Amino acid sequence: MKKTTLYNTHLALNAKMTPFGGYEMPVQYIGVTKEHLAVRNSVGVFDVSHMGEFLVSGAKAFDLLQYICSNDISKINIGKAQYNYFPNEKGGIVDDLIVYRLKETEYLLVVNASNIDKDWNWVEKHNSNFGALLENKSEETALLAIQGPKAIEAMQKLTSIPLAELPYYAHTTATFAGCENTLIATTGYTGAGGIEIYFPANKAPEIWASIMKAGADYEITPAGLAARDTLRIEMGYCLYGNEINDNTSPLAAGLGWVTKLETGTFNSEILALQKKEGLSEKLVGFLLETRGIPRSGYEIVNREGKIIGTVTSGTQSPILSQGIGLGYVKLEYSKPGSEIAIRIRDKDCPAIIIKLPFIKK
Repeated sequence: MKKTTLYNTHLALNAKMTPFGGYEMPVQYIGVTKEHLAVRNSVGVFDVSHMGEFLVSGAKAFDLLQYICSNDISKINIGKAQYNYFPNEKGGIVDDLIVYRLKETEYLLVVNASNIDKDWNWVEKHNSNFGALLENKSEETALLAIQGPKAIEAMQKLTSIPLAELPYYAHTTATFAGCENTLIATTGYTGAGGIEIYFPANKAPEIWASIMKAGADYEITPAGLAARDTLRIEMGYCLYGNEINDNTSPLAAGLGWVTKLETGTFNSEILALQKKEGLSEKLVGFLLETRGIPRSGYEIVNREGKIIGTVTSGTQSPILSQGIGLGYVKLEYSKPGSEIAIRIRDKDCPAIIIKLPFIKK
């Protein structure tokens, strides 16, 4: 099992560690709810250095990415980022990712930790027809997500770049906490605002210490993967391996907004056919109307007890103090306001379909 360069820092903070994506990662420090609320109300910091980073550059970089990515790469200006996924041969999803455009012909791809090898092989396979320059920077890159409504204000003292002037899903390269050439991006997976920073892995302990010092007046809180999960569920964000995988339709998963078939993306014919034939199921958010916590794999039923779908993710929302979840249901039950139930330990708990996200940003 691999360890990030902050492993000993996490142990010193009494973090509970767990295997995730091939790494020993902190799942929580002082408690999921406290960490979650710190991010929603002030600022929290996550070590997400297990994520994968690929540099794609050269004259053919754009052509390669336009082919293997679902979104329109031509729309990414230098200094901006874009959400994407890799379509596979059968109309499913290899992985979802963020593409940052660093220079005219240089892009950074950030992929999920559990899919690093699979994604690298996928990109290399298709690059044989293009000849772009590929560099796997995953092992040497650290990634910290500093998230929350006070994150920008708290971190401003660590850089001369006016962070508040960076638009959403934008990035710049600057000195941060004394580390030159740090990529500072207004991206994140919490819906709480803030920044993510990419820098050499060997600098992680000292940068973490600087971040904690800078955020002390804001009661900055280290947050683990469990809080990261509850935060993203409240926003209705997909997690690879739960809402999306090799077999799920991106259209059923609500990713039609990043599916640009006119760009000639890989296997666009299958995706076009999915669009033409229509969907039989759809990913939805639901809110329990009684006590209970939905879990991945639980059956979704209608009010008469007939199985109509499956829960993909669920939790007790720290903000709403109610059970919430995501899952696939038959199309006729997907409209907001539809009354359903979640089968929890042989008991059908009433729930209602809602329009995502569960909370406003």
